[in-house]
Amino acid sequence: MNPEQIAKLRLIRSANIGPVTYRQLLARFGTAERALAALPDLARRGGGRAPVIADTRVIEAEIAATSRAGAAYLFLDDPAYPALLTQTESTPPALIYKGDPVLAARPVVAMVGARNASAAAARFARGLAQELSREGIIIASGLARGIDTASHIGALDGGTIAVIACGIDVVFPPENAGLQADIATRGLLITEHPCGKEPLARHFPARNRIIAGLAVGTVVVEAAPKSGSLITARLANEAGREVMAVPGSPLDPRAQGCNLLIREGATLVQSAADVIEAVQPFGLRLNAPRTEYIAPPETPTDADDAARASISALLGPVPVPVDELLRQTALPGYVVQTVLLELELAGRLTRHAGGRVSLN
Repeated sequence: MNPEQIAKLRLIRSANIGPVTYRQLLARFGTAERALAALPDLARRGGGRAPVIADTRVIEAEIAATSRAGAAYLFLDDPAYPALLTQTESTPPALIYKGDPVLAARPVVAMVGARNASAAAARFARGLAQELSREGIIIASGLARGIDTASHIGALDGGTIAVIACGIDVVFPPENAGLQADIATRGLLITEHPCGKEPLARHFPARNRIIAGLAVGTVVVEAAPKSGSLITARLANEAGREVMAVPGSPLDPRAQGCNLLIREGATLVQSAADVIEAVQPFGLRLNAPRTEYIAPPETPTDADDAARASISALLGPVPVPVDELLRQTALPGYVVQTVLLELELAGRLTRHAGGRVSLN
């Protein structure tokens, strides 16, 4: 791994630097090495201390562990990085993978659902995944119990992508050790976490955004009203992707989430043909150019104290859309983004889904 890639990993693993901030820093400074050098001054302007920067030795140890696990890295600017995923707001700056990354360049449909799935729903998911796989569609899911597991099994022969919420060398859930190994060999296993990282509750919504971002559409087979599967569906919708749901009995709580999605406009799915019909209009987007969310490096990016005061006065503990800050301040977009960048690096700002921000 070259010095710039090591610097990128240091930037990714440093405190207060999320996906949006990472892209803004690289766009502004051109290289990760220059961005790392600029962090203390940016944080000072934001009214805080410089974030804790990942030590080179720690990153080198991570790289060695990744190599021992038989895995490799995909950085955001790598040609093999999944193109559809680059079009999402919180694109992971780097992925760790085992298997064939080319699968993510083919048409992908996500399938998610309840961990405590009914036998009928698991059987339907397995059959649906198998049929879609025969039509050349790659199935992405989260390797969880229930619907995820059934979907991966159904699609294994044709191609499946498993996104996990832990290190590539960690097996979760334990009973899926064999399936995880099969996917790493015959499909594609990916994560944004370094080796050794155990799955934590906060990792799963973040994992769901990758699942939704990889796919032209997401099928929810069985889900409770407040489940992680509905989070994935919401993220897919926010990314402009198709949301589909399999209807279920109103007497089964595990079907309430799907029925709710259908009532709110999701496409009702009863067969592979329904899925193919729903995602057909999205086919042209599979090879769409990568989307840039930030201004080109040559755009002026300095902000003065008056701009900082104006933007800070509008922020509080309640998340507000960045677009609203632009409207109320009438400041250029690059000025607003610069101030938000400074505040985030200072540890004073949190970014939320849907392009919203709040003060800590």
